[in-house]
Amino acid sequence: MGSLGKDAAAAAAERVVLAVNGARHEAAGVDPSTTLLEFLRTRTPVRGPKLGCGEGGCGACVVVISKYNPATDEVSEHSASSCLTLVGSLNHCSVTTSEGIGNTRHGYHPVQQRLAGFHASQCGFCTPGMCMSIFSALVKADKPDGPAPPTGFSKLTCSEAEHAVSGNLCRCTGYRPILDTCKSFAADVDLEDLGLNSFWKKGSDRADVGKLPEYFSGAVCTFPEFLKSEIKGQMNDIPVPAAIAGQDGWYHPKSIDELHSLFDSNWFDENSVKIVASNTGAGVYKDQDLYDKYIDIQGIPELSVIDRSSKGVEIGAAVSISKAIEVFSDGTPVFTKIAGHLSKVASPFVRNTATVGGNVIMAQRLQFPSDIATVLLAAGSTVTVQTASKMLRLTLDEFLEQPPCDAKTILLSIFVPDWGSDNVIFETSRASPRPFGNAVSFVNSAFLARTSGQLVIEDICLAFGAYGVDHATRARKVEEFLKGKSVSAAVILEAVQLLKDVISPSEGTTHPEYRVSLAVSFLFSFLSSLGNNLNEPANAIAPNGSCANGSEKHGTLGSDDLPVRSRQELVFSDEYQPVGKPITKAGAELQASGEAVYVDDIPAPKYCLYGAFIYSTQPHAHVKSVNFRSSLASEKVITVISAKDIPVGGKNIGSGFRMLGEEALFGDPVSEFAGQNIGIVIAETQKYAYMAAKQAVIEYSTEKLEPPILTIEDAIQHNSYFQTPPFLAPRPVGDIDQGMSQADHKILSGEVKLESQYYFYMETQTALAIPDEDNCITVYSSTQLPEITQNVVADCLGIPYHNVRIITRRVGGGFGGKGLKSTHVACASAVAAFKLQRPVRMYLDRKTDTIMAGGRHPMKAKYSVGFKSDGTLTALHVDLGINAGISPDLSPLIPGHTISSLKKYNWGALAFDIKLCKTNVSSKSAVRAPGDVQGSFIAEAIIEHVASALGADTNAVRSTGAGRRQLNGSMAGTGGRSAAFRACRSPTR
Repeated sequence: MGSLGKDAAAAAAERVVLAVNGARHEAAGVDPSTTLLEFLRTRTPVRGPKLGCGEGGCGACVVVISKYNPATDEVSEHSASSCLTLVGSLNHCSVTTSEGIGNTRHGYHPVQQRLAGFHASQCGFCTPGMCMSIFSALVKADKPDGPAPPTGFSKLTCSEAEHAVSGNLCRCTGYRPILDTCKSFAADVDLEDLGLNSFWKKGSDRADVGKLPEYFSGAVCTFPEFLKSEIKGQMNDIPVPAAIAGQDGWYHPKSIDELHSLFDSNWFDENSVKIVASNTGAGVYKDQDLYDKYIDIQGIPELSVIDRSSKGVEIGAAVSISKAIEVFSDGTPVFTKIAGHLSKVASPFVRNTATVGGNVIMAQRLQFPSDIATVLLAAGSTVTVQTASKMLRLTLDEFLEQPPCDAKTILLSIFVPDWGSDNVIFETSRASPRPFGNAVSFVNSAFLARTSGQLVIEDICLAFGAYGVDHATRARKVEEFLKGKSVSAAVILEAVQLLKDVISPSEGTTHPEYRVSLAVSFLFSFLSSLGNNLNEPANAIAPNGSCANGSEKHGTLGSDDLPVRSRQELVFSDEYQPVGKPITKAGAELQASGEAVYVDDIPAPKYCLYGAFIYSTQPHAHVKSVNFRSSLASEKVITVISAKDIPVGGKNIGSGFRMLGEEALFGDPVSEFAGQNIGIVIAETQKYAYMAAKQAVIEYSTEKLEPPILTIEDAIQHNSYFQTPPFLAPRPVGDIDQGMSQADHKILSGEVKLESQYYFYMETQTALAIPDEDNCITVYSSTQLPEITQNVVADCLGIPYHNVRIITRRVGGGFGGKGLKSTHVACASAVAAFKLQRPVRMYLDRKTDTIMAGGRHPMKAKYSVGFKSDGTLTALHVDLGINAGISPDLSPLIPGHTISSLKKYNWGALAFDIKLCKTNVSSKSAVRAPGDVQGSFIAEAIIEHVASALGADTNAVRSTGAGRRQLNGSMAGTGGRSAAFRACRSPTR
């Protein structure tokens, strides 16, 4: 190839060409670290995919990615997290978003219409991601093989439909209507089981698929013809060497030799070069700096091999987890069990791109609590590894035991032997917060045993992981003990005792006793299934179903494989028509299509800058200086906004509520709590701002400062309290001494402790501030209190209230967290915009939002209660400590709400001593049913304590107290919630 030809080829190679909803786009000139989500939201009109967590864990950013194989003329589609997928790896791919399958102009897709009709969208922030997960499942199921489904349905089963959204989180709606939407496409659904919807009236109208928006498979083109032609036209082009193809920061080696030539290049530096196959690992281990070069190993054939033989299955390290599940599903019982366990790793849209090798490498190099490593370890797997000088073949156990691999060590493939099905029993288990996956295990295990005809254990492998160790390990002492033995109750007991000594979580592991007990229970269940003359284990004992000799025991399924069953029964009355009539929410289809505009969806104004908080990591310390590490990200800093940039006449205020108190916007000169804003990094993009903020190095001093007050106990010891205004203070009921004297029984000391709770709205705190003429400013804020936001921004800037314009169209989830907490971001962006006289946008990353948000009030209640022998309550005294944090916020409202909730039971006499504690933690605020949740929990705990003392049924005691509900003074002293709220609101200036 001549120099001109090479230059032309290189120029073509550095341009990433992709289709977005059928339109051609070039990702030329973008930063190498740009994600697909960032590209879609900044370089195209698309706004449907949202940034929810940035970790591939919520599903708000899900899109469908399609690839074309010109050799077979076939298109393959899969869902993916656009927040993790790097746009540099998507050359000649097609991306479909929620706007691409249906919209206002061209009509909505049946998925979008049914989501709206089943009332499956509330705030709507997660709905486009839900829509694309369902659409992806439909596309996958409706491939042209097998019999056609009934009219209006797809080939999906109810179980498959439920799993379609197993990785999507929703914080508003609840999952029943979302699952009803999914099931409405399944051919095996009973439509009568579906819940309330606007297509037919439950109880009177007949459920009929003809009343649902009609569904046709293949109605959406996922790969445009022009892109197919472009791919075919380049088939005969001479390949460009990887070293030439990297002018845009991306290198695409086509062989292991080319990869090693890149490693040997003088520019290779593992601190600035990242090797990726799918980049899903960035969802677990966040990048701490920008990378200016990427090496994409997806195109190396040796890493994508799938070789099946009589000896076993070898899969390349770059094979996706979803593809591995397909390979293992069609095999022996051991392989089938591996596939079943892998289907509970991560979520469908992560498994579609995440690689098996990447997962194992993270387990070896970064101590990732991998399920895959545990399962493959028990199955006797071996790995092939290429180092800088030689190729090694190691058992997985040996590989995991080695020191962490360097960046130049490549995992080539993993071989899993075929154990057959004769006298081999393989079992896997995991315990995690969510049964369908999308959550890291507390403990995982995998056991493989080969037995003789008399059920004597000839060989056994017991692997455990995720319990607080560096990597998955084998319980070799237990294995040696069990070999050659026939399982009996005595043998099981001895094995369990040995395991307790072997499973030892490292120091700092959360809930170590719980993790050990899980490991013991997994082993007990497995050995019980092997025992001779022992009772068969219950279905719950085998989470994934037990498979021996190739058959399911008793034909049962594991609990995780059972479909979710719920039924919504409603009683209708025509008395108040049309009240109660199921009507589709206005705007629901707009939300499902992704066209509904949230604050971060507003197109960035010209010259817009972006901000990210630098927050304190110390609870009570002088901030002496803020500097930045030398890094690629720190070079992107334009300026840092701090307290000194507040305009003359303005106040250092980030939130406030009239008559209750204020909270500072900046911790200056003292950081009062960990998580307090110290400054705002300003950069040209939101990603640059995020990364630059991570480079901040803060110097602290605690000289002449008292130790921080962190707990309720500390606050009581130091008399650190906020005062509750008299008109908000709850009032006692009756005479506590008289009530106690009437009691047959007394509990003189009981205690209930409640910790905090994060809001977890899907849309994090966000604002866009645009400076205007004549000292005015417009702030687009995701807030539940626009008026308060206006007042606080004006006070912060020192301008009249009418100079501040607050615009809020919709909020992507709030639950109280978008009340006073949203004003901090609005004020921060306003101060920056006012200072720089340029628009400034802030959208907090999930970690920063979690640290700064505050959340629900922690409480500690000590109580004494008197009651009669029949369960009648006569008196209750409560000493209640409430951790309010550093500022009052809305905390003075909490005591009244808590005591009001306590009064759902008639305690006879009720007295209390409430301390609203001021501590050096982030201020707590209103969280869904503020105070009521804690009050109800405390009340129920006391009722259960009373029932336990009497040896009585809890519900009997509960009904006795509830039957005499304490209405007297139930809201006395609180002034009524809405009245108290109105009294605290400040008038406009």
